[in-house]
Amino acid sequence: YFGGKVDQLVQRLMDVLLSFPLIVIAIAVVAALGTGEDKIANVIAAITVPIIPRVARVVRSSALSIVNMPYIEATRAVGSGAVRIMFRHIAPNVFAPYLIMLTAFLGQAILLEASLSFLGLGVFEPTPSWGLMLRGAGMQFLEQAPWLAIAPGVAISMAVFGFNLFGDSLRDALDPRLRTA
Repeated sequence: YFGGKVDQLVQRLMDVLLSFPLIVIAIAVVAALGTGEDKIANVIAAITVPIIPRVARVVRSSALSIVNMPYIEATRAVGSGAVRIMFRHIAPNVFAPYLIMLTAFLGQAILLEASLSFLGLGVFEPTPSWGLMLRGAGMQFLEQAPWLAIAPGVAISMAVFGFNLFGDSLRDALDPRLRTA
């Protein structure tokens, strides 16, 4: 909202993080924080940190498009302060794109967790994980019982597909440009 040097610095940091694939950043976070049976918070951080630049980019672009709208200028002319404008006018209008984007990131988070667990960097047994199911019995008995690997793979695919469909439906419901009169 305010722009300036801090905004530019944060955006350059986000650009650097966006230049790496999600899994590479997640592996780096797990490597920095450590892994183990009681380190579920580290896995959550490894899933969250790579997604933050994408969220920041979408929220910032939505906010910048709203800041230049005529009703924001009218609110300023009436004498509203910056905090009131941010929380009363900008935040509610940024919420819909953020909510839609969140559903897509839930699918990415599922894929990241399954990937980290499959590689041995995620959660450990007895914590249930589709990545652990793929790594354990799925890899051991792939030739004799391929359904042990197919079942968690299909579950991952269906969950990600479901979140994407939910996001599309949410966009259709929340985007006023797509509504018919």
